[in-house]
Formats: sequence, structure tokens, C-alpha cells
Amino acid sequence: MIDTGLRRDAIGLREVLFQSITDMAPGAAIAASIPAGVAFAGGALPLAVVFALVACLFSAWSIGQLARELPAAGSMATYAARGIHPAAGFLVAWGYVLVGWLIPPLVLLQLGFTVAATLNFEISGYPANLWWPWAILGALIVLAVGYFGVRTSARLGTILGVFEIAVFLIMAILLIIHAGSHNTLSVFTTKYTPPGFHGLKGVIAGSVFTILAFGGFEGAAPLAEEARNPRRTIQLAVLLATLLIGVLYIFTTYAADVAFGPAGFSGFSATGDASWEGLARALYGLFWILVFLAIVNSTIANANAGVNVSSRTSYAMGRIRAFPSFLALIDAKHRSPVNAIVVATVITIAVTLGLGLHYGPETAFSMVGTGLVIVLVAIYILMNLACIGFFARSSDHAFNPVSHLLIPVLGILAFIPAWAAGAGIKIPGASFIAPLTAPLSYMGPAVAVWMIIGVGYLVYLYLRDPQRVTQVGSIYIDGDS
Repeated sequence: MIDTGLRRDAIGLREVLFQSITDMAPGAAIAASIPAGVAFAGGALPLAVVFALVACLFSAWSIGQLARELPAAGSMATYAARGIHPAAGFLVAWGYVLVGWLIPPLVLLQLGFTVAATLNFEISGYPANLWWPWAILGALIVLAVGYFGVRTSARLGTILGVFEIAVFLIMAILLIIHAGSHNTLSVFTTKYTPPGFHGLKGVIAGSVFTILAFGGFEGAAPLAEEARNPRRTIQLAVLLATLLIGVLYIFTTYAADVAFGPAGFSGFSATGDASWEGLARALYGLFWILVFLAIVNSTIANANAGVNVSSRTSYAMGRIRAFPSFLALIDAKHRSPVNAIVVATVITIAVTLGLGLHYGPETAFSMVGTGLVIVLVAIYILMNLACIGFFARSSDHAFNPVSHLLIPVLGILAFIPAWAAGAGIKIPGASFIAPLTAPLSYMGPAVAVWMIIGVGYLVYLYLRDPQRVTQVGSIYIDGDS
């Protein structure tokens, strides 16, 4: 019998690790996602990064525990189904596919406005608002890479990931040297938060975007069915990606802060003179070219990783007919979920052009990022709950109070403030949580509409064929690969 599923044992720890790393898009995150938080955290942005790292490490531990026991392309959906309830698993899949669909528009918007701003600076007469052709080109590149299968996709991610990390690490070292006597640990306090978001309120609001920078640390999990020794590989990749890139984020954000000046860091941005590329131009001449290429490189790698996530989740859910079955179609030659990849590409272009042309690419970037954080953080909270539920109910696994209760509870508590700020929810007595302003505040209702549609579809499945929902918890590998 011909195997028409995903290619087993196709990739090892290196490729799986860089799936998570490129899903986090460190170059793009350092250059745009994290700086998007300066309007709220100001010069205290490094502290907001620390908040995000701590919260994500707790959740990475919980996800790693579940990945070790339930290696599956369904990843988050399978974990929630087995740890909480099959209905929760379905809704996590519904939300996680949305995450995979929003990651490419996020970074392709960044690709568009970064390339357009650079060409406008370098070429007289190039219109600064002609960003969209570059975004579409990026989407088509990702479509081609995804079609040729996970080996091509993962190897591209490894190569691009190493380059972008090296460039920003070198740049950060140079900036710290440049800062000289202005190096200070006060940026890890609330001293430099801006007036409108003074104190802890600004750090938590800023952490919405620093958490966005970590989004995707779990990106290795959907590749479990294509990885060698997935029970070990996936768990290790998720933890290593979170910790290593988290340290990189703290180091680079600190470097930019002290070099630019924490008192005026609220004016830092993703493009122009007050940006990573702008600092490189002003201080290190042609080094700006490497920074520019690292940003472009990171956006392509991250879009590629996002398509991997959405297509594998769609494939796993289509395989059990919880999602439309055409999403489970595998290309016979390259063994890639071709229909799921095409659907992701169409949605990518629609969201990118729809929001980007209406609000402008920079504002659209922040809007998509806010939507991503709302969904992702909710999923991370559910993963912590799933860890508690799975191990508490399992008769085959010993329950560890620290790994399976204390750490997940801390993960839930650490994420609630940023999730409430992003979703626009006011918690009584929590004056340190301030909802975001419009149009970012539109994303809470938008995500709510998507999830309500998901609940309606879930009810439909329960009434028509409940087995499709209950099977969400069974799409995992029974034995070690």
C-alpha cells in the first residue's frame, strides 16, 4: 500500500528547532514586533521582554511535557482534546489555524513597508507607499517553498535563521560598545515608561507586542509526524527556541535602548532614522545592508514557518474530517499538504492587501499582531490547563506537582494581564492593565467573531457526526518514530 501521508523521519532536531525559531522570526521581531511596544513601555521595553520570556518559558515547559506524550501534526488541538475535552481541542485547532493564517500577513506587511522605505531612501522617486508588490512576491516565494515539502521548507528555515540571528547579535554588541558609559540597568525598571502609560501599566501594554515576538515558539510541534524521535525532539526544540531567542531578545532590546537613549526610546520605530536600520546607517555605514537583508530574510522565513503551522494543522483536522476533507490532500511527489498551503496563501494575500491598503502597512502590522497575541495567548493558557488535566487524569504517567501543576498555573497567571490588555478586557481591581487604543482595539471583537463561528461549526459537527470532534484527541503517533 502506498503511503500518502506526511513524510516520516524527514527532519531532525536542527530543522525542528529552527522551525520554532523561524516561526518566532527573531530578525523581524527585533526590528518591528518588539519596537511596536515602545509606544506603551518606552525605555522600559527590555523589562516587557523579560515579562514575556518568563510567561512563555512556563508555557513552553507545559507544551514540551504534552509533546513528549502526544506527538502529532494536530499538536495544540490534540493536547487540548486529551487534556481538557475534545470540544476544546477542536476550538484550539480553529484558533491555531487562524494563527498560522495571520503570521504570513504580519511579516509580509513588514516586508512590504521595510523594502518600500529602504528603496524610497536609496532611489529618488520611488514611492514610499508602493509596498504591496513586495508582500505579494514574498507570499509567492513561500507558496513555492511549501509545495516542495517539509525538507526544503525546514532547510530554508535553518539557513535563514542562522543569518538573521548572527546579524542582529553583532549589531547589538556594537551598540552596547557605542553606548559606553550610558549602559544602565535602569531600563529593567519602570523608570522610563511614557506619561500616558506610566509604571507597570506601560510595561504590561508593551508586553502585548513583546509576547508577539515570542509567538511561534511552539512551531515545532505540528512537525511531530515528520520528525525523527519526535517525543524527544519536539520537547527539546520548543524549550531551546524559547530560552535562546528570549535571551537574544533581551540582549538586542537592551542594546538598542541604551544606544538610542532610554528617555527618548518611545520614538523608536520599525523604519526611518529611529530604527535598527537607521541606527546601522548612522553608526556603521554599509552594515545597514546586512540589517536590511536580515529583516527581509526573517520575514520570508517566518511566513514560511506560519504556512507550515496552518497547513499541518489543517491537514491533521481534515484527515479526520473535522475540517473540510480536501485540506488533507497530499501531493504525491513532494508529500506536502498542497490544498492547505494554497488556502493559506490566498488568505495571506487577502488579509495583507485588505488591511494594508485600508489602514496603511504599519498600522495593519500592529493590528494583525494584536489579533495574533489574543489568539496565541489564549491557546497558551489552554495548553497549561491541558498539561494539568492530561497528567492528573492519566493512569500511565506519574503526576509531578511541580511540572504538571505549579509551572502550568504560573504560566496561566503570567499571561492573563497581557491577554486582557490585547483583548480590551478590564479586570476589576487591576488598574495596571490598560486596554489598547483603536484601531488595535478592533481586533478583540474580530477574533471573538471568528471563535463564535468556530463554536457554531462545532455544534453543527456534534449534531451531524460527533465522532469527528472526538477523534481530535486520537490524531497522534502511538509509537516512537
